[in-house]
Amino acid sequence: MKGMILAAGKGTRVRPITQSIPKPMIPILGKPVMESMIELFAQHNVSKIVINTSHLAEVIEGYFGDGHHFGVQLSYSYEGELLNGEYISNALGSAGGMKKIQEFSGFFDETFVVVCGDAWIDLDLTDAVRQHKALGGIATIVTKNVLADDVEKYGVVVTDARGQVTSFQEKPAKEDALSTQINTGIYIFEPAIFDYIPKDQEFDIGSDLFPLLVEKHVPFYAVDLTFQWLDVGNIHDIWGVTRDILNGKVPGYRIPGTQVKAGIWLGINTVVDLDKCNIQPPVVIGSGCQIDDSATIIGPALVGANCVLDEGCHIQESLIFDNIYIGKQTAVAEQTIFGNYCIGHDGKPCTDLNWKHMRSSPRDRVSDVLKSI
Repeated sequence: MKGMILAAGKGTRVRPITQSIPKPMIPILGKPVMESMIELFAQHNVSKIVINTSHLAEVIEGYFGDGHHFGVQLSYSYEGELLNGEYISNALGSAGGMKKIQEFSGFFDETFVVVCGDAWIDLDLTDAVRQHKALGGIATIVTKNVLADDVEKYGVVVTDARGQVTSFQEKPAKEDALSTQINTGIYIFEPAIFDYIPKDQEFDIGSDLFPLLVEKHVPFYAVDLTFQWLDVGNIHDIWGVTRDILNGKVPGYRIPGTQVKAGIWLGINTVVDLDKCNIQPPVVIGSGCQIDDSATIIGPALVGANCVLDEGCHIQESLIFDNIYIGKQTAVAEQTIFGNYCIGHDGKPCTDLNWKHMRSSPRDRVSDVLKSI
């Protein structure tokens, strides 16, 4: 079976991280979030995959290559143009990106799956495709029920008694929501869908294509399934997802390193005396780190690879990317430090901290972030 991963967006809600890496490459406990999606495809025999790229496309293409290390075949569809010797991004929207691929090669010649590249899921994709085919529609949205208090974060899907989609609401207020079914960005299509997508223009699946299908009374459905879904839609989600994994709320997500004590994981080549340091789990410390005996780490917390925690520093409920030096007597509480940036979990920039990024070239910054959290 064939698939597509949407990876062309600029990730504006995840800035400043996405100034260095594209959103699908944001690492969660050391693994780019999109890598998990490729692994899921491979598990369910979706072995031929096209990824549309635009913003920082070279980072995605350089990391995943032709896909053979993941047991799949990968190709890329770059959305942009060459002007005066420089590539300029020009994303076409999710549906426009699909159309570009189809116009180029006719790649989508059977039932195919399209997913967003910025989420981790453990969906039974085989079952989802089976339900799509049983319904007989031109398209199927995989939805998930959320609490009424959470609907305003998502696009809400409204269906009739047969599961056919009748309307959408984009991030409605709790009191206005007509459903608690939300769009997870997981879609199953038949090739006939391209009859409804214009070529050579920006066109989005959620805001353009699906409303058009409703307007034209084209049969397409939503299937509400039970699965875990971790979305990194904004800067706060990176910490929230990491915290939930460390707190054991995401069964099945592999924590890197070796568990040396209950709730404490270490990478290799790391210098730390667990009998002298005050480490309160859950805590992950990456490879190649140097932790002073007088340091304190209170979890949930993650310290990336090649970090230095100097004398008397205090880390609490924080996320530290690779190659960060935390100076003497420095307190880092409820903050995320990456590259040359520090942001509190409240979204405000950190001030008056004694820390620095130990590598500063653009090439290093991309490499560092990819290997971090």
